[in-house]
Amino acid sequence: MSDAARTPVRPAEPAAFDVETMRREFPVLARRVHGHPLAYLDNGASSQAPRRVIEAVDDYARSHHANVHRGVHTLSEEATARYEGARDRVARWLNAASRTEIVFTRGTTEAVNLVAQSYARPQLRAGDEVLITHLEHHANIVPWQMVCEQTGAKLVVAPIDERGELDPDAVEALMGPRTRVFACAHVSNALGTVLPVERLVASARARGIATLVDGAQAVPHGAVDVRALGCDFYAFSGHKMYAPTGIGALYGRESMLERMPPWQGGGDMILTVSFERTTYNALPYKFEAGTPNIVGAVGLGAAIDFLGSIDLRGAHAHEAALLEHAHAALAPIPGLRLIGTARRKLGLVSFVVDGVHPHDLGTVLDQDGIAIRTGHHCAMPVMDFFGIPATARASFAFYNTFDEIDRLAVSVERARRLFGGDVG
Repeated sequence: MSDAARTPVRPAEPAAFDVETMRREFPVLARRVHGHPLAYLDNGASSQAPRRVIEAVDDYARSHHANVHRGVHTLSEEATARYEGARDRVARWLNAASRTEIVFTRGTTEAVNLVAQSYARPQLRAGDEVLITHLEHHANIVPWQMVCEQTGAKLVVAPIDERGELDPDAVEALMGPRTRVFACAHVSNALGTVLPVERLVASARARGIATLVDGAQAVPHGAVDVRALGCDFYAFSGHKMYAPTGIGALYGRESMLERMPPWQGGGDMILTVSFERTTYNALPYKFEAGTPNIVGAVGLGAAIDFLGSIDLRGAHAHEAALLEHAHAALAPIPGLRLIGTARRKLGLVSFVVDGVHPHDLGTVLDQDGIAIRTGHHCAMPVMDFFGIPATARASFAFYNTFDEIDRLAVSVERARRLFGGDVG
């Protein structure tokens, strides 16, 4: 089949969204890689930073850097204002009831570990159960395995089907009298499946089960309202939503956080310390031991300001059109199999090509200036379910274009032929 015969009809560009203007906000997109314009399709791992974030980080480092809290000098007060201002922005972005419900972490992984060790470990007893799904990132598997080993609790896993979807009825059937925690992704990082979190969270809460949602792949692609969702905990990472690495946040319902002990001890999470006893600080500071990632928080606040300034409805419509076009462009390639065909998807396509290892495929694409992710995507149980060692994953942001996806399809076809595919 010729390339021309396979070229899909492009979805209509959302009229209100100007992708070329948006691209100019991201300096790295002007790069060339191996002589080709960069097509950055690895946003599910880390998105790029807009100029506003870069400038905010630079301004902080040049003019305002100091340690936060308790300092009475000007720079410390400026740094504190920027750090705490970022917390306010996160609280508004998630529609938290209070800024005290926002705990800064290094990202989703640390947030899940915090809940596992500070909330779950003191609660769990031998024979209790923690329920997760087969779609989870390792960051929402391993912390629960660890706490189950520490307490004698049992890890229960809800199954998926060949489309990479959950059956809500099957998940609810696993919510038994010993289930103490239900933790799930909002969107699968390996397949792009959108989980029915609203229904599952409501079902868990009706049974008195604490709920945690891994929102790392959801927050960049749509509005998240934690009060409407009703979850007890919600975690996300800044570097997937146009902020720096090493910063993220845990939303926790205030009533839950209040009764949780600190996870780490040290400076700033205390009010008084003597050799006899320590009095812990108020929320959220009792969970933020030590000097925090101040510059990361500044960047996260700037990223939220940036997202609040653009046409998010148009951006999300554009991302949906990109996903539709990617499915249409890749599906006809001989020997290519899409992994994860859920009816509700966001942000990415995962696929394998007969005769081409995903790492080799990623190397060929890089030579064509196209950046994708290859491997198990920290979701090895998902790969095991589909009987494959790895996939190639192209993940999208609102600055990506239909042309970049067309280039992806052409480059995948080139790799297929290079590694011995038919040329008919």
